[in-house]
Amino acid sequence: MTDLDEVRSARTEGDSWDIATSVGSTAVMVAAARAVETASPDPLIRDEFARVLVSAAGPAWERLASPDLEWIGDDEHGRRSHRVACDYQAVRTHFFDEYFDAATQTGIRQAVILAAGLDSRAYRLQWPAGTAVYEIDQPKVLEFKTSTLEAAGAVPKATRRAVAIDLREDWPAALAAAGFDRSQPTAWLAEGLLPYLPPDAQDRLFEMVTALSAPGSQIAVEVFSLDSGNERRRAARRARWLRMQRLGLDINVETLTYRDPDRADAAAWLTDHGWQVHAVGNREEMARLGRPVPGDLTEEAVSSTLLRARLGGR
Repeated sequence: MTDLDEVRSARTEGDSWDIATSVGSTAVMVAAARAVETASPDPLIRDEFARVLVSAAGPAWERLASPDLEWIGDDEHGRRSHRVACDYQAVRTHFFDEYFDAATQTGIRQAVILAAGLDSRAYRLQWPAGTAVYEIDQPKVLEFKTSTLEAAGAVPKATRRAVAIDLREDWPAALAAAGFDRSQPTAWLAEGLLPYLPPDAQDRLFEMVTALSAPGSQIAVEVFSLDSGNERRRAARRARWLRMQRLGLDINVETLTYRDPDRADAAAWLTDHGWQVHAVGNREEMARLGRPVPGDLTEEAVSSTLLRARLGGR
């Protein structure tokens, strides 16, 4: 079998997707992990909409959201590895949920979720009155989420404004047309986004966010370690791909990301452009929240940095 590190990128210039293909399918994978966490005995986060959205994507995806992980079979290592992956998704979700809560407590009343995917925060978080939540993503992705949640009777807890546009297009103009007020401070979120952007696109994104941010604006970002890793990490990726294939889901995330070595360090870029940054490693945050990575799985587990930043003084 071909090593994942030898598989060519599936990305092309101007490529697009719906919820079942390419980058869109990763949103369903993440929502499935939130559904698993929500159904656990003592969940860190509760996303009652995750299972609804995943189930609507098809029966194979619904199996992925099964809390008993029966689809993995008797592969105990696979079960433990997948559980750690779900723990990571729960911890990062918790981190960014807390970020939005803290941001609104400072008086911020507009939030922008970049590449929103199946993020349901507009529906499940307790937003202060008068808050507008802007969700930017591909038209077909937002259409799927909106229609699925409307059919389920879900009602947003903030003023939700879907901005259906590719981030490679003029999304600031589309955001303004949807009612965004650049004179007011904003809480931005880039969760699970950066690896799907080439380095120059990441820089442009940060430049546009900074240009649109009034003093006091905040941003939260998930920054992955994109190195190839050691043999155990490569083997873990191969095993994860095979497990997905057994469900009938041929989703190889490695072919959808950009792992260019010259990518700017997000924390350094933001610091250099006037943002006050606080960052924490995901392993540290997982341990703090009672979901430490087992020692024998450390080398194959996700490695990332979760950061929050404020524009201007502290």
